[in-house]
Amino acid sequence: MASTSVSRVVPASPQEVWNLIGGFGSLPDWLPYIPESTALEGGRVRRLTNPDGEVIVERLVAFDEAGRHYSYAILDAPFPVTGYVSTLRVHPVAGRDDVAEVQWSGRFTADGATDAETEELFAGIYRDGLEALHRTLAA
Repeated sequence: MASTSVSRVVPASPQEVWNLIGGFGSLPDWLPYIPESTALEGGRVRRLTNPDGEVIVERLVAFDEAGRHYSYAILDAPFPVTGYVSTLRVHPVAGRDDVAEVQWSGRFTADGATDAETEELFAGIYRDGLEALHRTLAA
């Protein structure tokens, strides 16, 4: 099983960050490459559409409001992986209340690509996503 994790300090308090990213359907609010998220099954499943019209379907598998994190599994996507589970987590930064660390991690089995290729793919997605989050919060 392959895995990758990326983290980034962003310019807002942990609660402000969680208020923006903590909703399972909130990706379009901060992630430009996901302009559409449709809630299904009472909000436990999201159907995402990217600018190219590709569809990604994900299921919420864990949610912790107090701990400021959630995990989700990909049900259907144009990625060369199976068994994908990812976690988006907001951490406080010691001695600072004006910034937060956001960690985006995932584990998966490569399918049609090497572990290194899939790890690089998702590390890039996470890195670009956290950069977009930083830009949104800094605006």
